[in-house]
Amino acid sequence: MPHPPATLQLRSLTPQDEDAARAAHDELAREGFDFLLGAQGGEGWDAYLRRLDDERAGVGLPDGWVPATFLVGEVGGVLVGRVSVRHALNEALSVVGGHIGYGVLPAHRRRGYATAMLRGALTVARSVGVREALVTCDDANVGSARTIERCGGVLQDVVDVPGDGAPKRRYLVPTGVDEEGASAPSS
Repeated sequence: MPHPPATLQLRSLTPQDEDAARAAHDELAREGFDFLLGAQGGEGWDAYLRRLDDERAGVGLPDGWVPATFLVGEVGGVLVGRVSVRHALNEALSVVGGHIGYGVLPAHRRRGYATAMLRGALTVARSVGVREALVTCDDANVGSARTIERCGGVLQDVVDVPGDGAPKRRYLVPTGVDEEGASAPSS
C-alpha cells in the first residue's frame, strides 16, 4: 500500500534554510519569478531574515511596501514553494499582486501544494484582519486560476496591466472574517 503524501507545513524561514532557499530563488528566477522577495545582492542571510521580521511588523518598509508575512511551504523537510501575505493593499497591489502571492517549485507542481499554501495563506490573512483577499494570476495560468477557485475565489475581472503584456485575472477569496472583523463560525 502506498504511503500517503507528506503534509505541507507553512513556516518562516530559518538560518538553516539559506542554501535551499537561495537554490529555489535561482530556479524560479529562470521563470521570471522571485522566490526570495526583496532579496538584495550581497545581503547576508541573517540580515534578510531580520528584514522579513521587520516587514511582518511594518517596521522600516521601503516606499510603496506594505506589511507582509513571508512563509515557505515545506514537505518532508524539503522546500516546495513560498507564499507572501500582504496585510493591506496599496494602489499597485489593488490592481495586480493583491493580498497573496505564491509559487511552487517546478519539481513539486501538480501535487496540491499550491492549494494547501493558498489555504494556509488565507488563514494568515484572516489573522491580520483581511476579510476578502484579492488574489491575482496571469490570465493564461490555468493551474493558478483553478487553485484560486478551489479555495473559494470568485473572478472579479480580467485587467490589462500597462507594461506587463499579460492580462491578469483578479479574484476575491473569502478568508472567513465577517464585517466586524471577527472570525466567522465554521460550518
